[in-house]
Amino acid sequence: MHRIFGMPFASIYPLYIQKVEKKGRTQAELDEVLTWLTGFDADALRGHLDAKTTLADFFAAATLNPRADQITGVICGIRVEQIEDPLMQKIRFMDKLVDELARGKAMEKILR
Repeated sequence: MHRIFGMPFASIYPLYIQKVEKKGRTQAELDEVLTWLTGFDADALRGHLDAKTTLADFFAAATLNPRADQITGVICGIRVEQIEDPLMQKIRFMDKLVDELARGKAMEKILR
């Protein structure tokens, strides 16, 4: 089991906020992207943050968007569409969407 699977979502979320806000995007936009990917509404996201849910449990409870398989590109030198471990792929999908948001990509294109 990879170490990242046991990390709390609450420890990663503030880093995502910092990353997107530094590039002129908002926390609301980040939440919209996370909601699109996971199916969680704002209350469910807040619940996972408060409960310090691990990434493994976070994605186990998520209903991944059916269009998530359209997320392509490279994260940490690896193509996300070629990652074999399903949980790692979901985590990297999330990373890829946050990167696209931070780079200023249009929300319509991020949400495929």
